[in-house]
Amino acid sequence: MVIKTAEFLKSSSKWQECPEPTLPEYAFIGRSNVGKSSLINAMMNHKDLAKTSQTPGKTQLINHFLVNEEWYLTDLPGYGYAKVSKVKRKDFEKLITNYILNRPNLVNLFILVDARHTPQKIDLEFMEWCGESGVPFSIVFTKADKIRPGAVDKNVEVYKEELLKTWEELPGMYVTSAEKKVGGDEVLKFISKTNDYLKKNKVNFNDGHSLEG
Repeated sequence: MVIKTAEFLKSSSKWQECPEPTLPEYAFIGRSNVGKSSLINAMMNHKDLAKTSQTPGKTQLINHFLVNEEWYLTDLPGYGYAKVSKVKRKDFEKLITNYILNRPNLVNLFILVDARHTPQKIDLEFMEWCGESGVPFSIVFTKADKIRPGAVDKNVEVYKEELLKTWEELPGMYVTSAEKKVGGDEVLKFISKTNDYLKKNKVNFNDGHSLEG
């Protein structure tokens, strides 16, 4: 997929405030220091599209971007560690949960995990919740340039082994590096292929139709 245009649309503090659900939507989420904004910027060839920060937990709203005037890219608040109060953290969790469960045009959730680490409990629990809730998702390994390629492969295999303990089928997996601009094309290829499928089948999200339907 060639990115011709990518523009910021709006930030929302409630899922009800999100743009009209008329286009396919792909959301990115992960722990608050996983490098989400950097990866989005690398994929969109736009260094300042999503705001990056040295402070984890900077994204506190649902941020929508319109890509190629054909689909929405959504930058969600990070979960887990963030320098905010417990009350604020619960507000984030409620915001994320309500968005994921109620957004009719959410086609796929990309869950970002740090390629340098073996499976973290918080990520596995979130994936389990997605599975129980019937939310389609893929796993995106970030910061692959920070460790040896062999170590990345090993951690991906450990993830697969861990997931297969409770899952019959593995979700899609992508290994990426925002710095080296690696792997983002594969994610965009998946989005492009999915969008083609939706067009071919004339999916209308306003009718409550989804890929699961």
